[in-house]
Amino acid sequence: MRTPFILYVAPLDDTAGREAGFAAGADECVGRRTSSRELDARLAAARRIAELESVLRVTLAENRKLSATDDLTRVNSRRFFSKHFPREVERAARYGRALSLVLCDIDLFKSINDTHGHACGDQVLREFGARLQLSLRRGIDWVARIGGEEFAVVLPETGYQQALDVARKLRAVVAQPPYTNEGKTMEVTASFGLCGLDRVPGGERRLAERVLKIADAALYRSKNAGRNRVTATMLNATGE
Repeated sequence: MRTPFILYVAPLDDTAGREAGFAAGADECVGRRTSSRELDARLAAARRIAELESVLRVTLAENRKLSATDDLTRVNSRRFFSKHFPREVERAARYGRALSLVLCDIDLFKSINDTHGHACGDQVLREFGARLQLSLRRGIDWVARIGGEEFAVVLPETGYQQALDVARKLRAVVAQPPYTNEGKTMEVTASFGLCGLDRVPGGERRLAERVLKIADAALYRSKNAGRNRVTATMLNATGE
């Protein structure tokens, strides 16, 4: 998008006219007898400013995109999740719609780094995120990396039972086929915690935070129960 440059012409002694021109949105004001050399110089300066503004817009857009995307896995970032998950909850509450949140954490990820190296660990994270994304509804569900080896899967318009089916599918998808590293295969599994709502209740403050805590507690129970499993909790329409 180009930035328009508005040049206003008014007599040099017409102070009121010049002020009116700037008030109307003019970027520069020149007199009627301004020489062509001076006019060219002013226009050249205006072009430089416009070019700088264009570069700034592109840079800001790139920075917004980078801040919304996890550098390693290319899924959404924790910052994106923190901003958009509460909005998903608010939208679902406004219209009384279903919404579910799945948290997943790669099992024994530290041992992968210790045994195979951090480069291998990074590759596992990238493939793990890709497997999650490819298993979801495009343009509806979304994934974010919210910790080192922890991911969040947001399922709009998805009630408890359907979300439980999705979580079970994801558990299988991320484990098979095995991951490969330098020609060797690795068994990688993950634990899942789900908080599902068939109808998001309205009027509850900090509901997004509560849903996140419930899903996190379910994930913790999966870890304690032996890993590589799904633990689910359902909230009813009253938020209980």
